[in-house]
Amino acid sequence: VQLQASGGGLVQAGGSLRLSCAASGPTFSSYGMGWFRQAPGKEREFVAAIRWSGPTTKYADSVNGRFTISGNNAKNTVYLQMNSLKPEDTAVYYCAADTPPSRIILSALSYDGMYDLWGQGTLVTVSS
Repeated sequence: VQLQASGGGLVQAGGSLRLSCAASGPTFSSYGMGWFRQAPGKEREFVAAIRWSGPTTKYADSVNGRFTISGNNAKNTVYLQMNSLKPEDTAVYYCAADTPPSRIILSALSYDGMYDLWGQGTLVTVSS
């Protein structure tokens, strides 16, 4: 089972990008998925997560109101629509999945150590 992230690129400040992440493999299932990012010289940080039941979404304060996470559980796909991009959004963006048997509790969705499966990352560069 693999996660494949795509959609990164170079965009000017104020612009938009849409990231996609698709899971492959016949046995893949998840309770939800998340996006994290890592800027050069910085720790990986939480961006957004979605729990399929509900669905329930959670966002980092730094992106709330600008980014939207969505997805299709049946298609094992999650998206991150990023609007009003800022230079400080420049980072490698990673998708991650919360897979059975254990399920991440809602209050822990922002902790990267809780996720079981990770994609390879896609680079987003926002120019000023």
